[in-house]
Amino acid sequence: MKIFQKQFLHPRYWLSWFGLLLMRLSVYLPGKVQLAIGMSLGTILRPFMKSRAKIARRNLELCFPELSGDEREKLLNSSLRTMGMMMIETAMSWWASDRNLEKRVRYQGLEHLEQAKAAGKGVILLTGHFTSMELGGRLIMLKTPAYVMFRHLKNKLFNAVMMRSRTFHSEGIVMREDPRSMLRALKKNKVVWYAPDQDFGKRTSVFAKFFGVQAATIPATARMVKMSGAKIVPFVPRRESDGSYTISIGEAWQGYPTGDDLDDAQAINDWLEQEIRKSPEQYLWVHRRFKTQPDGNKGSLYKNL
Repeated sequence: MKIFQKQFLHPRYWLSWFGLLLMRLSVYLPGKVQLAIGMSLGTILRPFMKSRAKIARRNLELCFPELSGDEREKLLNSSLRTMGMMMIETAMSWWASDRNLEKRVRYQGLEHLEQAKAAGKGVILLTGHFTSMELGGRLIMLKTPAYVMFRHLKNKLFNAVMMRSRTFHSEGIVMREDPRSMLRALKKNKVVWYAPDQDFGKRTSVFAKFFGVQAATIPATARMVKMSGAKIVPFVPRRESDGSYTISIGEAWQGYPTGDDLDDAQAINDWLEQEIRKSPEQYLWVHRRFKTQPDGNKGSLYKNL
């Protein structure tokens, strides 16, 4: 996709261009400096994220009732700070060289991915919306070609830059609104990077518990496996305190799908919850994960925010 289009010269994109310039320059900074700037940026932008902070606070209340109010507030602050790092990590995923990235990542369980690929039926690399997910996808692709899911962004300039980057670094793009393209890729024995942990509404979902709360969960993952014979291989990207990254890859799931949509959706939510609890500040808590409820009262858990 072309970046330098006439429409992007309009003044409404000037601030976006400036942001892209700063992101581009951040790629050349040492890892520890990037981490310090990213965390500081999260603090600086906090006044502009008031509505998102309210959503995140409510999600933490729902998911961690065992914590005290002060403990949840501390977790909220840590989570919002990591969101500043997302901008730098996104820039790294777009523009950093393979050589520089390889110096900052270690992999756990790569053999599980290779074993799943050898089965010849395709691989769904299952992950969640961790704050390092954009960079995590790029780091995975240092080791294996992969298709990536894509959802159009509202900002057309950022959308064009992201589309171009993902197209360049990946083996192909799978549009979220076209699940058949994912199935075609799997049937070609391709690896597809996939994060299904969002609320897509009642019509296409079943209700499985997530941290003990009913959450609209799409059963598409299990159905893709059933139709293609693909293996589910879970992976989680984590940011370490020194600015390096760990990519943890688990064993391919056995006995999945079970044939019961609710059980299969619950398996995904249970795995994701287990991984989030290991580093809860690195999960993206700012989206309305529990917006759709079984009673049809949309947004009832987020009233008065």
